[in-house]
Amino acid sequence: MNFIREHQVKPGQTVRLADREPRCSGPFSDKQDAKKFTADMNEEIRDLQYRLFVERKHALLIVLQAPDAAGKDGLIRKVLGQMNPQGCRTYPFKSPSKEELDHDFLWRVHRCTPAKGQVAVFNRSHYEDVLIVRVEDLVPKKVWSQRYEIINGFEKNLISSGTTILKFYLHISKQEQLQRFKKRIDNPEKHWKLNVADYTVRERWDDYCEAYEDVMMKCNDKNSPWFVIPADNKWYRDAAVAGIVRDTLKKMDPKMPPVEVDLDEIRGYYERESAESGK
Repeated sequence: MNFIREHQVKPGQTVRLADREPRCSGPFSDKQDAKKFTADMNEEIRDLQYRLFVERKHALLIVLQAPDAAGKDGLIRKVLGQMNPQGCRTYPFKSPSKEELDHDFLWRVHRCTPAKGQVAVFNRSHYEDVLIVRVEDLVPKKVWSQRYEIINGFEKNLISSGTTILKFYLHISKQEQLQRFKKRIDNPEKHWKLNVADYTVRERWDDYCEAYEDVMMKCNDKNSPWFVIPADNKWYRDAAVAGIVRDTLKKMDPKMPPVEVDLDEIRGYYERESAESGK
């Protein structure tokens, strides 16, 4: 199952989201088959992440971008959140605060990038500054149009210091989004998620698609690739991302560090204490 080859945006490739299918079952016979695959991948991810944490030589940054209701939170809960929280943190980037606006647009993001041995998950990210600010006309074009190059430099700096970057766009159809909004209306426990802006922004669906397409073409190379993940089927979305994260961690090949203590000495302490406690 080569999710990487199937969903990765190749450097220099023209991206048209309208040409990409948002509903996919891939190699799976049904939902349960995909869920079993995801569970198996999660088990491997936990082991590899533990080795990454202990080795402390490299880091992993996972960027999630998507329209509302595409499932970023669900993906984090079912896949990425399965990692040990001691070595994995999630950062949601909402509207910037006054303090954040007083700095350059990458200031709040750079502080959240992962240290060696860590995994960081960005729920939305620095890409909002060439997405929402562009479509909603929050800053002039001469400002946001320069940010692609700045972002590329920022990511190259992270890569040069040992951080691997994965960027996922969860590709949901406009109709599926509307159905998920309806489920929120019907479920009182999800009323807290309701927002009029979720509906009004649908009027600019094509504008957002165009902005995402530009991001994937202008900020994409083999060391910080974009993946367009079909997200209408939640179970496929989870399986695809789990497979890609597992394969990436495996390629990073984290190792357990060499033993730097005298094991015979440690065993001697243990045996003496055990013998004394048994008296």
